[in-house]
Amino acid sequence: MTGWRAGIAATCLVIAIWQITVWTTGVARFILPPPMLVAETIWADRALLLEHAGVTLLEILIGLALGAVLGFVSAIALVASPMARALVRPMLVFSQAIPVFALAPILTLWLGFGLWSKITMALIIIYFPVTSSFFDALMRSNKDWIGMARVMGASPARIMWHIRIPAALPGFASGLRLAAVYAPIGAIIGEWVGASRGLGYLMLLANGRAKTDLMFAALIILALMTVILHAAVSKLCETAFERASN
Repeated sequence: MTGWRAGIAATCLVIAIWQITVWTTGVARFILPPPMLVAETIWADRALLLEHAGVTLLEILIGLALGAVLGFVSAIALVASPMARALVRPMLVFSQAIPVFALAPILTLWLGFGLWSKITMALIIIYFPVTSSFFDALMRSNKDWIGMARVMGASPARIMWHIRIPAALPGFASGLRLAAVYAPIGAIIGEWVGASRGLGYLMLLANGRAKTDLMFAALIILALMTVILHAAVSKLCETAFERASN
């Protein structure tokens, strides 16, 4: 409850600063619309916003699910195979050196303007933090437990599934929490480069028509979506850990 109260208080503070800035500077509405105008736009265009938000949310959820599965499998493969660590890890690091904006046009060219170019963009952004967090957690497994399991004749596969993976699940959860925040970035970048639906597309359309209030409305919907997604992933991880401990 304390977290929700702090979040509400922070939101109210941001809105107050926003409104005071509009009052004191006298800035034009097409540059910085007041909060009340944005709230009116959210309500008046709620059907339009929900339609495009649904598309963006679908891209995010599919990308998040694929990234979680691929990151989980990849981290296990890296721990299990020294050759994979030697060959694949440098490739993972190199993939993060390429700006995501540079990849978006290429993915749109290859995969088209539909959902999959945006899903792939979200997947690329979240794959590394999920894999890296889970891999680091797997490598930090208790050496005494592993040594005892080997003395007792446990195979590498049984050590992985019964010792390493259960102990590393908090690291995997940390990667998922980061992924929940990063996934919307990939989806929106993909929509900016080429799309006919989604909040990113709606923001570009509103910008071209000088509808700044609609831009802010789409941005607020995206921010709320990201916060709720992060909270949902955190709650899901906590529930899974509680059931596992019981």
